[in-house]
Amino acid sequence: MSNKENSEFDFLSGPTSRFAEFINVIRIAGEFINGFRKLHFVGPCITVFGSARTKEDNKYYQAAVRFGEEIAKMGFATMTGGGPGIMEAANRGAKNEGGKSIGCNIELPMEQFPNPYLDLDIDFKQFYVRKVLLLKYSYAFVVLPGGFGTLDELFETITLIQTKKTKRFPIVLFGKEYWSKMMEFVDVMKEEGTISDKDKELFMITDSVEEGMEYIKRFIKEHFKPKKNNPSWIIGES
Repeated sequence: MSNKENSEFDFLSGPTSRFAEFINVIRIAGEFINGFRKLHFVGPCITVFGSARTKEDNKYYQAAVRFGEEIAKMGFATMTGGGPGIMEAANRGAKNEGGKSIGCNIELPMEQFPNPYLDLDIDFKQFYVRKVLLLKYSYAFVVLPGGFGTLDELFETITLIQTKKTKRFPIVLFGKEYWSKMMEFVDVMKEEGTISDKDKELFMITDSVEEGMEYIKRFIKEHFKPKKNNPSWIIGES
């Protein structure tokens, strides 16, 4: 995708004409509406975040497969960013157990193709629209090793919970060694007073898929009663 074809590139590059800004708002609203319609009836989800670059022989890929399998056994849909790597692995695990497998894919200049394990694939142009949809329908979040995008998704989720813009949902970070340096910086923030003592309690870190899933199951059982929305014939959805 070239910059000429990249409307969001122009949108974020500074002011344009009022008409162009209005058209951009319509496009963004259209992405939200499309996402809402397609995801409203999929049932309760658990979102898995992680790197698109992780290969099949990597231990974190294998862990993501197991998370997808365990999520399916719970009766929840597995939602990911829809791409390769960790996302593919989690969707693959869901399919292994006959669970629902959802992907919210992002269109990138270098192209990110949907992985082959999706029951439902939704394409987005805007990162921020995609992130809202990855958060809106999930009762828990599993975060495996990843890069800038994974950190963005992780910290936005934590921030929304911290600032009480959304309910408290369980967040599991998998891979103690990988996240250890980040936790050192979290301790620095705590020492400097830029976060509170309780903010470290907003997530748990583990090297065990079983421990992570047990934490999620216990939290959901104690705090939520997931339900599936019924289709509405009024707006032609099923």
